[in-house]
Amino acid sequence: DLIVHVRDITHPETILQKATVLSILRNLNLPSHLLDSMVEVHNKVDLIERYKPTEENALAISALHGHGLEELKQEIEKKILTATGKKILTVNINLEGPQLSWLYKEATVQEVEVVPEDGTARVKVIIGSSAFRRYKNLFPN
Repeated sequence: DLIVHVRDITHPETILQKATVLSILRNLNLPSHLLDSMVEVHNKVDLIERYKPTEENALAISALHGHGLEELKQEIEKKILTATGKKILTVNINLEGPQLSWLYKEATVQEVEVVPEDGTARVKVIIGSSAFRRYKNLFPN
């Protein structure tokens, strides 16, 4: 669904390495949308003082120090959701009904926040459009 190209930005041949990787990927006859949506990651930015990527849409990270990893995670999540046609939603459910079980079977449940006072829960899920339509048909309230 997604290509993440991680480069050691401190390597003296980093530009040539990128060109080589892109050439190989093109020769694999991958779908163009994969190449167009590729995430470019510049690693080891902690070794270059005040590093700023000069390439458009490149993310600067330091895997060693954790710098930029949250932004990378968000970018990957956004691109995967776009590529797969899925969404992240929070739905309110009644815990006495079958909704939670259904969501565990048909979606990816990320978080369940129970409200014990009224027997409900807020459920954060990753779900496809067709599965969400089925959910709304089965549980209209």
